[in-house]
Amino acid sequence: MTIFILGAGMTGLAAGLASGLPVYEAAAAPGGICSSYYIRPESQERLSTAPTDGEAYHFELGGGHWIFGGDPAVLRFIRSLTPVKIYHRRSSVFFARQNLYVPYPLQNHLSYLGPEIAAKALQEMLTAPKGNPKTMADVFSQSFGSTLTESFFGPFHQLYTAGLWTQIAPQDGYKSPVNISLALQGAFGQTPPVGYNVTFVYPEAGLNGLAQRMAERCEVYYGKQAVQINVQQKIVQFADGSRLPYDALISTLPLNKVLAMADLTVTEPADPYTSVLVLNIGAVRGPRCPTDHWLYNPDTQAGFHRVGFYSNIDPSFLPKSAQMTNNRVSIYVERAFADGEQPAVEAVKAYAEAVVKELQAWEFIGEAEVVDPTWIDVAYTWAWPNSQWRSKALKCLEEHHIFQVGRYGRWIFQGIADSIRDGFVVGGAFKGN
Repeated sequence: MTIFILGAGMTGLAAGLASGLPVYEAAAAPGGICSSYYIRPESQERLSTAPTDGEAYHFELGGGHWIFGGDPAVLRFIRSLTPVKIYHRRSSVFFARQNLYVPYPLQNHLSYLGPEIAAKALQEMLTAPKGNPKTMADVFSQSFGSTLTESFFGPFHQLYTAGLWTQIAPQDGYKSPVNISLALQGAFGQTPPVGYNVTFVYPEAGLNGLAQRMAERCEVYYGKQAVQINVQQKIVQFADGSRLPYDALISTLPLNKVLAMADLTVTEPADPYTSVLVLNIGAVRGPRCPTDHWLYNPDTQAGFHRVGFYSNIDPSFLPKSAQMTNNRVSIYVERAFADGEQPAVEAVKAYAEAVVKELQAWEFIGEAEVVDPTWIDVAYTWAWPNSQWRSKALKCLEEHHIFQVGRYGRWIFQGIADSIRDGFVVGGAFKGN
């Protein structure tokens, strides 16, 4: 029986490890969007490994991807391949127009908003009419009331979902935990950290180090981009012109893309997704650069929704000469777009210039030494209210012996550790076939 895996991201590599099956990857290196690269100051060349002198900014392809949650067994596996460091989250909502930082989650730190707003927000959280929320917008209004929704949850999610938040089904509620007792406590004092990412880990050698160590234990073929799947003849066509027959496929590729490649449809409107333009920046550290790991941004002029600081998490993201002085900063900036609406090259250039100017106006950065964009076509997956598209699409592919796995394959939000776990489970099910 001929079975192979499409995609050498974390899920595909885990499936390859557990099954012993070959893995076919479009790129020249493993890891997918969870991989690291390096750029020297004043250069545009991406390096797959750090230069010997260490004088390069360290970035992630898809922005900051930190390993949170997950089974202890998965974390043990990661540690068996590469040493990791443990970090405690520092994150805030940043209202740029007011130059106001409110620790995450906002609803547990109302005292930062002032006594009048805090009192009003608390009253609305206690008295907001409850019901059966159909959309993400419904969840926010029923959980937090109008004051917090209008000041933060609405504007932020307008950017984060590229305008979809009033139409899509509720999702990822754990990212905005609702606890009235903690909200009351936070209106008058400090509250303990809560949420899914209070602590997280990151490999000392970078995500590319983890991916490479996993790939060394797999049979991986690079430069093999799948472009068509003939489900009648059971043949995968690759961009290089080669073809491979199969009896079954394990696919980590986005669910919508695999349906299209297989020329299959389901009787249900496809669920939406958002793309993300990640802008990695290496720059002189500004006098008002925060110490946060990342900020949620509801009111940016350039349209980004999050700015993260790699080097606030670990100085190894800086050129070696700046790691002791901390006079540089390594940053990622994320902006969402609806359903693959990729901007033209000139628009990306203009946007990058606008982002740098905005960060400079905030005095987060001085001179920018590296500005490097990456387009992530399927970055966040969503669902329409009461949609059956996902379940029907998965069933349709399974009927044609294509088994989807992982965050994008199964159209769910999850972190790196859970994706590795999924790969192990599905890969183990095919071991010996």
